[in-house]
Amino acid sequence: MTVDAFQAIADPNRRYLLEELRRGPRTVNELAEGLPISRPAVSQHLKALLDSGLVTAENRGTSRVYTVRIEGFMHLNLWIDQFWS
Repeated sequence: MTVDAFQAIADPNRRYLLEELRRGPRTVNELAEGLPISRPAVSQHLKALLDSGLVTAENRGTSRVYTVRIEGFMHLNLWIDQFWS
């Protein structure tokens, strides 16, 4: 299932996750520490970000580490840039 990137960033919790990931790779547990929602809810938000192509995930031992996927922001960037010309 593909999630539209604009739909993915519409949620404030997902924007928070992206801001945290912009600072560097993080695990679900690290990301959940800063949010007033459950760890499973954080995982669901990360799934939407994965499905939209805005983040990637890599298994490291028993943890799953999430990272911003710069290429995933190109569609958003190109769409927004059209308003500056």
